[in-house]
Amino acid sequence: MKNLSERDQVHVWHPLTQHKLHPRMLAVVKAKGALLFDEDGKEYVDGISSWYTSVYGHCNDFILEKVYAQMQRLDQVVFSGFTHEPAVRLSEELMKILPENQSKLFFSDNGSTAVEVGIKMALQFHFNQGEQRKVLLAFEEGFHGDTFGAMSVSGLSVYNGPFEEFFLDVERIPVPSPDNIETTLAHLENRLQQNDIAGFVYEPLVQGAAAMQMHDAEGLNRILKLLKAHAVVTIADEVMTGFGKTGKYFSSDHIETKPDVICLSKALTAGLLPMAITTCSQHIYDAFYSDDIGKGLFHAHTYTANPLACAAALAGLELLQSGAMQNNIARIQASHQKFDLEISTHPKVARTRQCGVIYALDLDVQMERYGNLRDKLFNHFMGEGVFLRPLGNTIYILAPYITTDEQLQKIYGAIQSAVDIV
Repeated sequence: MKNLSERDQVHVWHPLTQHKLHPRMLAVVKAKGALLFDEDGKEYVDGISSWYTSVYGHCNDFILEKVYAQMQRLDQVVFSGFTHEPAVRLSEELMKILPENQSKLFFSDNGSTAVEVGIKMALQFHFNQGEQRKVLLAFEEGFHGDTFGAMSVSGLSVYNGPFEEFFLDVERIPVPSPDNIETTLAHLENRLQQNDIAGFVYEPLVQGAAAMQMHDAEGLNRILKLLKAHAVVTIADEVMTGFGKTGKYFSSDHIETKPDVICLSKALTAGLLPMAITTCSQHIYDAFYSDDIGKGLFHAHTYTANPLACAAALAGLELLQSGAMQNNIARIQASHQKFDLEISTHPKVARTRQCGVIYALDLDVQMERYGNLRDKLFNHFMGEGVFLRPLGNTIYILAPYITTDEQLQKIYGAIQSAVDIV
């Protein structure tokens, strides 16, 4: 009888996979806390929170109970023309911790669609006011998702190459650093005179898919301040960075100038159910508020504001704001700092960096993003019972906040042994 991995190969097409080179998938049959279990009974510490989602741990009992209770009352209802308690309460609770300029929120399905909605808000914001602004601005090497608008503002051609001729009109600027900020601002000041840039989409402080590259908060603040002075809609993609990962509730909390629009998903629902939210300031919303029906934001998804996903998000927010979870976040930050003192001086380590619970190191080795050496690293970690997903020569950690000190040491040990033998 075929096992689960063998049955998978018959019909399933996996994401980010060249199946001729990687035909076999690991079958995970159970997850709890920071651990994943495969069909052979082996356990793995989930060092990346399953793509930055399960930050309070897998199958968290508190969240499961809240969602189960919601299942007994309301499972799904159309959100156009209807509303329900979980969505309304989530809007109220989320606004309490969002940057103070945020006022309205729009539900969708995932990180990509959150960005799509943000892009539509920016373009239609100007259209509704009779302005023809059709250009979008984005950072070099940004990543914002795999739908067409999100791909357009992304800068990683490894994902987007076949589709680039179909993209929206996007111009890119480098992420800010002390070396380039004056040149970047001078370029922007000149470019903005054309008055055709509708919005700026950016990952604040940490670019996830660009191998956890981190940039300067003060430089970003100066860019945002300049763009706002020219009525460019600023769109913070916090799909990866949101909900405590940078040491504050949102990465935008580190920056004085707040975005007009914020895109949220992943940890929003604690990894339990898919959902996304795009929030905006009252100023943005007011441009759509009209007697003219055509000025409304006509975007919808079938599972918009699904009550079960909203219940998961509410439970996650309650956990995030608890003293226990905030202590866990601080504990992991301190643990990473201690590990950095040990690993950063290793001759095979070119560079390290940290922002909150996000830790990354670059090996002093050239390798392709999805090449053979990277695959050997991945297989080494799995052999050590640790799920880490290197991006080329970058190894990063973004473990659940409930990861124990012992489990963190297991992650660090797997990285140490990989660095020693690379």
